[in-house]
Amino acid sequence: MSENGLQHLIKILAGLPALGPRSARRIALHMVTKKQSVMEPLIQALIEAEKNIKTCDTCGNLDTVVPCSLCQSHSRDKKTLCIVASVADIWAIERTGHFKGLYHVLGGVLSSIDGIRPEDLGISDMLSRIDNENIQEVILALSATVNGQTTSHYIADRLEGTGVTITGLARGIPVGGELDYLDDSTITTAFKSRKEIA
Repeated sequence: MSENGLQHLIKILAGLPALGPRSARRIALHMVTKKQSVMEPLIQALIEAEKNIKTCDTCGNLDTVVPCSLCQSHSRDKKTLCIVASVADIWAIERTGHFKGLYHVLGGVLSSIDGIRPEDLGISDMLSRIDNENIQEVILALSATVNGQTTSHYIADRLEGTGVTITGLARGIPVGGELDYLDDSTITTAFKSRKEIA
């Protein structure tokens, strides 16, 4: 591989979340020196992922089937809908094995600084699901950041008067905390201790 090709690989890797230039260089070097055992299987996995992984039309989860396996499952509680910002939040909650309802991925949270408005998120789709699927409880499992809480309040206001119970995770989750970085026990406790949002 030419130096330019190697630098290009490092640049792409450095653009991934949680990877800086130093980590990207180490990973690139490892991949290049172990082509058969590391790079070739990785290339194959990326090709398969690009070809087979789809976004669920119903909830926004990622899976190889549409609707996703969570939406299709007969063992899930179809009357409880957990609202999350990203697919990573679904994975964090599913790790605990505690929540058995359905999910809806917003695709982010409201942010005036970043110009993210309600119409930029999956809020209208969420409201349609709540109407059409006879949802009885909506759990707002958004981050304890200013933007996450702003989004929770906006959704709670939109659902006012619908008769749907609106709950939020207990604040064992630290302010500023992201679900994906919390341990399973903290997430489980937050679900068990959730409270209704007035």
